[in-house]
Amino acid sequence: MTKTHFFSILFLLPFLAFGQKSIEWVTTTEKQPWFPQQRLSSATPQTNADVVVMTDTNLQVIEGFGGCFNELGWTSLGALKQTDKYNILKELFAPNVGANFTICRMPVGANDFSLDWYSYNETAGDFKMKNFSISNDMKTLVPFVKAALEQNPSLRLWASPWSPPAWMKWNKHYACAATSAKMDKKFQNGLGIDRQGKEGTNMFIQEKAYFKAYALYFSKFIKAYREQGINISTIMPQNEFNSCQIFPSCTWTASGLATFIGSYLGPAMDKLKVEMMFGTMERPNEALVDTILQDPLAAPFIKGVGFQWAGKGAIAGIHQRYPNLRLYQSEQECGDGKNDWKYCCYTWELMKHYISNGANSYLYWNISLPEGGFSRWGWQQNSLVTVDPLTKTYKYNHEYYLLKHLSHYVKPGARVLKTEGTFNNLLAFKNSDSTIVLVAQNETALEKSVVFGVGPDQVKVTLPANSFNTLVVK
Repeated sequence: MTKTHFFSILFLLPFLAFGQKSIEWVTTTEKQPWFPQQRLSSATPQTNADVVVMTDTNLQVIEGFGGCFNELGWTSLGALKQTDKYNILKELFAPNVGANFTICRMPVGANDFSLDWYSYNETAGDFKMKNFSISNDMKTLVPFVKAALEQNPSLRLWASPWSPPAWMKWNKHYACAATSAKMDKKFQNGLGIDRQGKEGTNMFIQEKAYFKAYALYFSKFIKAYREQGINISTIMPQNEFNSCQIFPSCTWTASGLATFIGSYLGPAMDKLKVEMMFGTMERPNEALVDTILQDPLAAPFIKGVGFQWAGKGAIAGIHQRYPNLRLYQSEQECGDGKNDWKYCCYTWELMKHYISNGANSYLYWNISLPEGGFSRWGWQQNSLVTVDPLTKTYKYNHEYYLLKHLSHYVKPGARVLKTEGTFNNLLAFKNSDSTIVLVAQNETALEKSVVFGVGPDQVKVTLPANSFNTLVVK
């Protein structure tokens, strides 16, 4: 008998006498990702459960899981053989195969993981957008999105800019903050200290002609992508509007965004039947969200809010006060390029926080990066897939398998379920077909036995040490 067979039988022993419900179980540890255990059976209740899943207490609807289409994601995949690239895209996007991604983000122009700065119109004073063009995207983002849509034609897309065209900003530069003179020259942005912006100010020129032109810029973006067979269903007006960065960025005040949304961008998107969400919100300041949601002109256009980074401190309060508002976790915190198990465990804490506080969708950041995970501006970050361009090989990282523990099984339309008990290191969901999905971590260095109460049944599972586990009760 092999060691694997021995442990599978060991985990199964408590359940062999019961057969009321079929239960699938898959485990991921640092050393062994995505290990399917044998099917289990539910047991007649004989003891107090460590956690009870309230199967009739439906919380928010889950819209889906996904990542972001970045230029460096596509170029890193381009280093691989066509068959490998195809297999990765199938694993990520094809329904019922791997990650089952159903909703993804993309930039409007350059972001911090673009090959370099660009916008769709750098002709100063071109308020009628005669020189608007997505020609840059035709080399990277358009083929990336199309390749994903080939695997899942129902994939939903939303977009946000990191910076407007430089000529629409008072500092006439794509960045907000200057790079350090000590930084490697290849990462420097050339912005002078005297042209830096700061949080709490409007870098975008607050004049009617600029507002109108920028709303037109968004409209042309939507139409240009539609001409490519790509439908973008939702827009957020500015990525991290409080963050003054060395890469593409633009600070706004909440009131400045309210003016832009209420009188210009909102009506323009409404004509194109594109939904508006406010974001992305990266500060724990609920009042910034209230400024938009209580503005008489902007509020009618806002269908939801996207939160990321320190914005996680605001999502709970917003959900409590606006319980019917759609909430996205719009960008997972990005790590340091090491893609280690420790950060994977931190990612789980993020997932629990956002989903337990009302998030309808959870978006990872970089889908793929070359080894090291460097951005054009020198920031090392994690990714779902790491590509070694020298050997033309790739690997799925820990965070990919963790995300898959949810996204493979939790379908769009699933409801988050309330749980009660002494064991709380889990998330619970109910799909529209009534299957129950339990995702649980054993964060300890020892095996842990947990009794799950699901409806009239119980299941006792010995969770491996330092593991993530998904149980699907059918």
